[in-house]
Amino acid sequence: MIRHNTRLTVALTGVMATILTSAMPLQTAFGEGGARRDVVRQEQQTVKDAIKHATEAVEYGKQGHAEKLVTHAEASLQLAMRGGTDQHLAEAITHLKEAIEHGKAGHTDLATKHAESAVTHLSQVK
Repeated sequence: MIRHNTRLTVALTGVMATILTSAMPLQTAFGEGGARRDVVRQEQQTVKDAIKHATEAVEYGKQGHAEKLVTHAEASLQLAMRGGTDQHLAEAITHLKEAIEHGKAGHTDLATKHAESAVTHLSQVK
């Protein structure tokens, strides 16, 4: 009887060892998927925040407040630069840089147009 229990214990231990050694490598593969999902969510939130600041820059530009336009365009630019790699994001960054440059020069109307273009491109980021 004791021999039978010992054999059963050894057999079950072997089965458990096989299961654990085959499942362990899968844990890292599944873990990375969750990390990537978090990165995508963070990029999406970053783009949403960039849109918010770019929209505020447009509003201040329409009111003729070049300084506040520049402040929000710079905030939007910083966020957009962390938003990932997308062609629309690259275009938005270009327009935000132009908006900042024109805003600092006091060309509020041109800065506002570039900020509006940035909002358009940021809204199309996938």
